[in-house]
Amino acid sequence: MVMELDVTQLKTILDGQAEKIDSLIDSYSGKREELVSLLQDVQAEFNYLPRDVIIKVSEKLDIPLSQVYSVATFFKSFSLQPRGRHIVTVCLGTACHVRKGQRMVDIIERKYGVKSGETTDDMRFTLETVNCLGCCALGPVVVVDGQYHSQMNADKLTKVLEKYQ
Repeated sequence: MVMELDVTQLKTILDGQAEKIDSLIDSYSGKREELVSLLQDVQAEFNYLPRDVIIKVSEKLDIPLSQVYSVATFFKSFSLQPRGRHIVTVCLGTACHVRKGQRMVDIIERKYGVKSGETTDDMRFTLETVNCLGCCALGPVVVVDGQYHSQMNADKLTKVLEKYQ
């Protein structure tokens, strides 16, 4: 299942951090050319790019909102949807695929009730898939919060994910 955030709850969270958001934007001294870096910092703070923050960035840097959204949607590393505390990425490149990488996705989907690109109701995990991680000899590979786990199978996957429960 995918968690849908209550808009008023989200607004309250962002309002409580208004000063921090302003400070973050101000740290770039209004430099439009540093939009990508600013959005990376925003995402690091919130684990995604909240709509209200994108609007504020647009206004404070005097960049058209469409341009900010264009940048935010161009790079796969940015997310416009709330993400879980732990990002689980499963490689589905050719080498990982033939070594049952899709089975790792199926196990996670079944166990946590999410599909690729979704976040669990408790905001613990976000499941993502990629076409290649560049470590083909180690497949199938699952990455959790940047930590690579190689030669995965059902038992190893369960043990890895239990560490993040």
